[in-house]
Amino acid sequence: MNDAILFAVDGGLARLTLNRPARLNAFNADLAHAWRDATAEATSRSDVKAILIDAAGPAFCAGGDVIDMATTMGSADDITALAEVINTGIRSLTESAVPVVAAAHGTTAGGGLGILLSSDYAIVGSRSRLGSLYANIGLTPDLSVSAQLARAVGQRRALQLVLQDRLLSAAEAVEWGLVAEAVDGADSAGEADLVRARAEEVARFWLAGAAEAYGNAKRLVRSQPERTFAEQLSEEARSIGAAMATPDAQARIAAFAASSARKR
Repeated sequence: MNDAILFAVDGGLARLTLNRPARLNAFNADLAHAWRDATAEATSRSDVKAILIDAAGPAFCAGGDVIDMATTMGSADDITALAEVINTGIRSLTESAVPVVAAAHGTTAGGGLGILLSSDYAIVGSRSRLGSLYANIGLTPDLSVSAQLARAVGQRRALQLVLQDRLLSAAEAVEWGLVAEAVDGADSAGEADLVRARAEEVARFWLAGAAEAYGNAKRLVRSQPERTFAEQLSEEARSIGAAMATPDAQARIAAFAASSARKR
């Protein structure tokens, strides 16, 4: 792993910080490979029960580094190969049973939307702007944008975003269901800090509760498109049975029953 991503684990929380602030955390080869490696480690470690993705500098992620693509990559095959490296990291997150929160301050655009959509809960600042902007430079959506955007906001709204050069405001992103919350700060830097703090608060809430149950609830919702309705019902039944057998669930259920008995 290189310093294009900062990676740390503290008390069950893995923090992945996109760290190319001078390029608005746009993906080049270094960031792509660091992303793949960091997400693989975060989702495979037994001591990680929640993941937080944030970013250094004034923006969350501007997608792909178009200047780097134009100057260092010689062919369409190079671009495809790099996108597949990043896709591996996206799949690590979305296919895992670990809940992921994103602190997406500033601008999120292009493939940055795919990184945001790889989280299960996203926080932005009131100054944040989010959009597609691929077609502005003659490109098409990648990094899971076409796969995840319509699921998040509906097909019609997804088309509105990818067929225009529109940047959603934070309020619009919340109203569309693209993100969960927007926080307001006195200035851009202060707001970025508040976005990160609120995202950590969400992650710590998961960690303080039944972290594995939250993770498996995420897994059930994320993996549902792979199953028929009947198969999903069976997977729910299997999952709740497995959860019921865990010491954590048994202790929490016993505590709930005891509390209810005292209130009678």
